[in-house]
Amino acid sequence: MKSPFVRELKPDEITTAVFLVSTKEVRQKRTGEPYLSLVLSDRTGEIDCKMWDNVAECIETFDRDDFVKVKGLMQLYNNRPQFTIHKLRKLQDHEVDPRDFFPASLQDPEAMWAELRQIVSAIGHGHIRGLLDASLDDPDIAARYRVAPAAKTIHHAFRSGLLEHVLSLLKLAKLVGAHYGTIDGDLLTAGIVLHDIGKIYELSYDRAFGYSPEGQLLGHIAIAIRMIADKLRTFPDFPVALRNLIEHMVLSHHGQLEFGSPKIPIFPEALLLHYLDDMDSKMECMRVQIDRDPQAEGYFSAYSPSLGRVALRKTRYLESNPAGAEPAVSVPEFTSSPELINETASTEQPHNPAVVFHNNHSNSPALNSSTIFPGRSPLPAPPNYKPAPATNSIFGSKLQQALHDERK
Repeated sequence: MKSPFVRELKPDEITTAVFLVSTKEVRQKRTGEPYLSLVLSDRTGEIDCKMWDNVAECIETFDRDDFVKVKGLMQLYNNRPQFTIHKLRKLQDHEVDPRDFFPASLQDPEAMWAELRQIVSAIGHGHIRGLLDASLDDPDIAARYRVAPAAKTIHHAFRSGLLEHVLSLLKLAKLVGAHYGTIDGDLLTAGIVLHDIGKIYELSYDRAFGYSPEGQLLGHIAIAIRMIADKLRTFPDFPVALRNLIEHMVLSHHGQLEFGSPKIPIFPEALLLHYLDDMDSKMECMRVQIDRDPQAEGYFSAYSPSLGRVALRKTRYLESNPAGAEPAVSVPEFTSSPELINETASTEQPHNPAVVFHNNHSNSPALNSSTIFPGRSPLPAPPNYKPAPATNSIFGSKLQQALHDERK
């Protein structure tokens, strides 16, 4: 087993370690000289890396999906780990154990597969069970379904992540479906098993996760519809109406057109599939966001574009603020999100704290920096003035005269 893993890197320590190259970009310094911007990874996570010097010696010796041995220094930059590489050497596949580098489900894939097949075998509707059995009996589908991730980066982005995600949805569906007495459990099961089946061909996952040419051209929803059509050719008596319902669940499971669904859910099982899928993926995103970058300080994670927020490291927060103690104020830095910085950079105006925190409502207390940030001294209020109107016009002259008369 290799050591250290990404999660074991410590700030301000020179480290030698072996990683997988997830991304490789050649960029230019201001001087015009090249430098390398890499993302290196193993099964515990990934880390942003920069190589500023000695680039010419190794730039052509390795590529994406290669294993490399690096020596360098990990530091916190904007409270995010960044590894500065001093030396780099490509390794051959026989020099590493692949199990150290590819993130995988903590659950046994074979046990999960057996559980999935057992759930499908219990379906009472013969046509639905026949379609699902035909899909899962396919040797190529079965082999890929066991190991495919559910996404490239967003949720369940690890080997067998798709299988883990589908089983999670099936368990949720059993609980929630029973609450709503009109839900057809067999139909919902079909939608869950098939909704992301196209990802087994959309994604490439031999090494670093990416998109296959088919995935780039079609996407997993279109691929899934084609897979269902291929299997249904062997079921000439399959009810057309039932086929339409199953295909609609696949087409609509993202919930909204702007999220990539060609249709929106318009019957209960389709709507429930969407919400269960959305909830399970977001809960996994939250878990990953909280666990990411354990070396970073503070209660809050970095900004997550997929969640649209930072995440609170609840355990760290509670341990630092035991019962009965006054909670410490920990405000996330607004500049910790590169996305937010980029969004506001073009419209940002010179900062005038007095104007920002001033409240012009006479019946309300003045809002100042100490109100928003406890413990900080209040900022001075702006002077109470009225802008002088222009006097180089007839209207301006009359307005000046009216204001003068009002003061009398």
